Amino acid sequence: MTTETSTSHPVGHGSHGQGPDAPHPAKARANKKRNRPAWLTGSLVAVWTIVVAFPLYFLVTTSLRQQGGYIVDGPLALPWPITFQNYFDVLNSQFMRYFVNNIIVTVGAVSLSVVFALFASYAIVRSRSKLLRRFFYFMLLGLAIPAQAVIIPLYLIINELHLYDTLWAIILPAAAFGLPLAILVLVGSLRDIPGELYESMELDGATPWVAFRQLVIPLSRPAISTVTIYLALGAWNGFLFPLVLTQSEDVRVLTLGLWDFQTQFGVNIPGLTAAVTLSLIPLVVLYLFGRKQLLSGLTAGFSK
Repeated sequence: MTTETSTSHPVGHGSHGQGPDAPHPAKARANKKRNRPAWLTGSLVAVWTIVVAFPLYFLVTTSLRQQGGYIVDGPLALPWPITFQNYFDVLNSQFMRYFVNNIIVTVGAVSLSVVFALFASYAIVRSRSKLLRRFFYFMLLGLAIPAQAVIIPLYLIINELHLYDTLWAIILPAAAFGLPLAILVLVGSLRDIPGELYESMELDGATPWVAFRQLVIPLSRPAISTVTIYLALGAWNGFLFPLVLTQSEDVRVLTLGLWDFQTQFGVNIPGLTAAVTLSLIPLVVLYLFGRKQLLSGLTAGFSK
């Protein structure tokens, strides 16, 4: 009696007899291409890092040098001997007065822009009025108008309002020129809020003000943070409005206060860089606390 024994062999998948766990050739090539080092991207990132880091290196190292050593050794030499006298000289000058004025101008301009832009954006998104839609397009025209083009009419208006040589002469124009960008970003963010959330709050008896306070503001925090950081950068570093619309030393801001380091014998570069380094601290702190909201706010409004 003969017993036939059948031996089973694994059946390969595909024309090349690959095992069941073998990856598809196209997928394998894609994975290999994905894992390949991005030399071009890495090189560009390295170049950009050097471009950004070099001015910071120059500011910090120069602020720790003496004026004589800066002139003799050149601008790129290492700070030796290290001295903090430049920072003491800056703090003992009118720097703190200019610093406080800069804070007042920045906080005032950013607050006005964000508050008005938030109310205007809420009205534009929730209202079906064609007039508000045209108002939105009209506000966007402000992005194409540079401040230099309207500085003379603005100077006359500030004079007529008896605001010349006051901090309000800087705050109001800075807030007005920040409105178009703030409205553009906030409108995009508010449009991402589902309409069902508004309808749900209306069914619960919430008024538009309650919906604005309990729904719109919490969900718009990333966009608000983004707008706040960008407007703060512009207001903090503003030069044209303080130069044209103010005159006395009591209302001078940091961008004009840096002229104090220019003497009849030249410019005190180490002292100037020390003042610039101190003026950068609030912006760095603002970015460190708001960088997550800034990154998320930059993508607001692009999902639709």
